[in-house]
Amino acid sequence: MAAIPSQAFERFLPFWLRTFVRARESGMVLAGLVVGLMSGVLVGVIAATAQYLHEVFFRLSIDQRLSATSMVEPLRALAVPVLGGLVLSGIVWFAGTRFKGRMADAIEANALHGGRLSIGGSLYITLQTFVSNAFGASVGLEAAYTQICGALASFLGRGLAARRSDMRLLVACGAAGAISAAFGAPLAGAFYAFEVVLGAYAVASLVPVVASAIVASIVSGLITHRHGPVPVIAEFHVATGEFFGHVVLLGAICAAGSILLMKGVALAERLFTTRYLPEMFRPAVGGLIVGGFAIVTPQILGAGHGAFQLNLMQSVPLGVLAGVIVLKALASAISLGSGFRGGLFFASLLLGGMLGRLYAETATLYTPFDFSAGLAAITGMAAFGTGVLGAPITMTVLALETTGDFSVTVAALAASALSALIVRETFGYSFATWRFHLRGETIRGPHDVGWVRQLNVARLMRKDARTIPSDVTIGVAREMFPPGTTKQIIALDEQGRYAGLILTADLHGAPPEQVQSPVIELAGQRSARLLPHMSIRETLDAFEKSETDVLVVIDDDVSRRVLGLVTESHALRRYGEELERRNREFAR
Repeated sequence: MAAIPSQAFERFLPFWLRTFVRARESGMVLAGLVVGLMSGVLVGVIAATAQYLHEVFFRLSIDQRLSATSMVEPLRALAVPVLGGLVLSGIVWFAGTRFKGRMADAIEANALHGGRLSIGGSLYITLQTFVSNAFGASVGLEAAYTQICGALASFLGRGLAARRSDMRLLVACGAAGAISAAFGAPLAGAFYAFEVVLGAYAVASLVPVVASAIVASIVSGLITHRHGPVPVIAEFHVATGEFFGHVVLLGAICAAGSILLMKGVALAERLFTTRYLPEMFRPAVGGLIVGGFAIVTPQILGAGHGAFQLNLMQSVPLGVLAGVIVLKALASAISLGSGFRGGLFFASLLLGGMLGRLYAETATLYTPFDFSAGLAAITGMAAFGTGVLGAPITMTVLALETTGDFSVTVAALAASALSALIVRETFGYSFATWRFHLRGETIRGPHDVGWVRQLNVARLMRKDARTIPSDVTIGVAREMFPPGTTKQIIALDEQGRYAGLILTADLHGAPPEQVQSPVIELAGQRSARLLPHMSIRETLDAFEKSETDVLVVIDDDVSRRVLGLVTESHALRRYGEELERRNREFAR
């Protein structure tokens, strides 16, 4: 079936509505409310459906969390994830290359594509994530939530003919609604949008994002009957000065743990890409391994909401707690590395909370220093989540919404800030940007750098460059190009390839004894060149390295066919114009 062109969805909403949204801040608030409503419904329906399938596939009682069950039948524990892997492989096989190049997530879309997300590609990613979670893979649904909510927000923006900055803001509204609805935490959802998806905060963007987060949380809560964020830790002490040594150490431990988890996912991917294991069977093999872990403890299945309650709201032996931490981390890495889709948002909260509790109880037992297990769990949750997501304020406000205690929030903020610093200094990526890095992308966040790539040499160059064969004499060249005709001439060799650049001033300033010499003797910059795909930043770097104010553009380094030339002054002027335009969009 032929794909529907994306242009078919442009400006499909009435002109008066498009004008209202583009011209007034209240119009964007209205759009944010609509996005929040859609996000709440979608998250509620997806979550309820996944829970129902868990109950069917693993024979759970109604409303029983998969990872909270004490035991799953061994045959089901093995068979269901394997079946899920086969279903996932079937989906990938059926889709083929249909969605190639259309599977950007919200962060990548905002960074590179001006907030434009493919509905088809997003539905494909959402389906893969849903299947992975529904069949018990150790992944969360948060990636599906943000993907589909961001895509629908982008779709709405296209219908409104939204500006680039407004399109990015609508995608952020979708992400805010998704996370808010998933956790019942509007503050965390809003700050997630600012930190992870939008990459900046402005007064004009505050109300639409917050409106979307609040509405999504309310609507999703009505569908799933969930009230509030992750379950409150049963008991925690107020964070006082004596605890902050523990807070700092725990923040560092959680930072190291988050780096190990992210590297573990990359290692698992490399192990599963062996030529001895066909690609279509990799998810099934991964499912078999995860199922084997589930026989030991079902707490590693799914996102881990039930395991959160089991391990952080009641007493658990230290050995059991340590074992669950290791198995959950391995199961998550193997699930993602073998081809299942999903996120590490909730897994990072669970691992951080358990790691914090393990640290506190170990310190209390084996050292003379006490540390509240509840406070440690909240602190670890925030620090580990920050290491994986790269969003310290999001994790801090999630701790606040979880506990309602500002002193605990201060401890979470300190640990999150330290964790973010350590991860950035030693690793340099969050989980999302690490995945981009593995694919060869260089983006480090959602900041809008797409326009930098779009403003490339092909758009900057002049195509009216004058050329001359390299064997023509200087005297003949002077007759061909009198003073004032052009500032520079491009020399071509006998095969018509770029041979160097000749300045007209040098041509007419040559001494009389050189008149019969070939013009190639005056040519410079024989190796310095630009290629059409080079971005404005690469172009400016090339000017700096070559120490010249004009460079020739060639098609490639093999044929060296001349396409045009670019001057440094023109490149700087265009770069300045685009920067000013983006600043106006951000500050309006």
